[in-house]
Amino acid sequence: MGLTGIQIFKMLPKTNCGECGVPTCLAFAMNLASGKAELDACPYVSDEAREQLAEASAPPIRPVAIGAGERAFKVGGETVMFRHEKTFYGPTGIAAMVSSDMDSDALDKKLKEWNALQYERVGLNLRPELVALKDVNGDSGAFTALAKKIAEESEFGLVLMSDKVDVIKAAADATAFKKPLLYAATADNAEDMGNLAKESGLPLAVKADTIDDLIGLSDKLTGMGLKDLVLDTGSREMKQLFEDQVALRRAALKTGNRSLGFPTITFPCEMADNLDTETLIASMLIAKYAGIVVLSDFKGESIFPLLLERLNIFTDPQRPMTVTEGIYEIGGPDENSPVMVTTNFSLTYFIVSGEIEGSRVPSWLLIMDTEGLSVMTAWAAGKFSGDVVGMFVKKCGITDKVAHKKIIIPGYAASISGEMEEELPDWEIMIGPRDASLIPKFLKDMG
Repeated sequence: MGLTGIQIFKMLPKTNCGECGVPTCLAFAMNLASGKAELDACPYVSDEAREQLAEASAPPIRPVAIGAGERAFKVGGETVMFRHEKTFYGPTGIAAMVSSDMDSDALDKKLKEWNALQYERVGLNLRPELVALKDVNGDSGAFTALAKKIAEESEFGLVLMSDKVDVIKAAADATAFKKPLLYAATADNAEDMGNLAKESGLPLAVKADTIDDLIGLSDKLTGMGLKDLVLDTGSREMKQLFEDQVALRRAALKTGNRSLGFPTITFPCEMADNLDTETLIASMLIAKYAGIVVLSDFKGESIFPLLLERLNIFTDPQRPMTVTEGIYEIGGPDENSPVMVTTNFSLTYFIVSGEIEGSRVPSWLLIMDTEGLSVMTAWAAGKFSGDVVGMFVKKCGITDKVAHKKIIIPGYAASISGEMEEELPDWEIMIGPRDASLIPKFLKDMG
């Protein structure tokens, strides 16, 4: 942020109402300055102060919202060059290209195939977000018809691509409810495309041949009152595009160049003649620093590794991924099924639950909130001690679901069994295996 906590505090109402979630306006200001709070959390800040604070607190790379519904997302919003410095915020949008001369039935088939490419990973649904529709013959009717079909019959967001403003306008009017990205304003049509984006309230891509030319177009469009821009440097050669991506990020973050403080769109589909090579290029661009990558197609062997790469890069390194505290039923357990307990670190949960499922022994799995720490780390931090786990077992409601009083704790936390026995004197504390891969044998041997 551009302002300190004290500077922000001076613009707040100073009511100390606590409605923002913290007891004082000073505490809220400090949270706002450190990026731990949102300005909208304060219900009493004046419109004038809100405008000043929003402008001053805007990230160096503006977040741009694209799409609506299930696959709506934001790109941009970044504040650091490297993930380990803090975190990355706007996961790269992944798009596939279709041309405006595609047969409607062929498009139907594609959309169904693409929609099926969804993967469950650590409790998240990983999937691509966008279809880029490219005008290839200037036929406004055909372009608009396919755009409507994609918008109305699929969850995918849209990138509308044409150098003809009238073609873009007709499709944008028909699909405005899906908030498509308009591609693209160039030196030849910047004013007309800018007016269209302003009238429709839709995000606009800007394409130039060099970064210097991009600055000129960006300044012209922001001067017209546009804020939601996505940049394309025009490069379709890998080395130059890589350099451009780094240069744009560095200019926005290190030198405060507002003209370049927008997310980018890139086209691996125009840089290779096969999907395998496109995928390699896209993997580089997801890491360095594309807002959107456009492929020629989606195939499982291509999109799955890209989605995993994106998940890893855009996961906050300072905040462990967690699952919700509670009682999880695995395999349809009954009152006689075994009960196990572990922490809410997502990787721990999915490994343990997967092994229980593999055992085919219906079980109850108690997940305790340890702030996303693994068993050993939580135990060392005092968040998975015997008395704490015992209190959780008593309060979680498992006693209403089982007819026995036996609970299995992780082998790595065997030392907490004594404290648990004191907290749960009527329960039998059983020590489970140290390695999750041994859980199936352990459960079968019990039965």
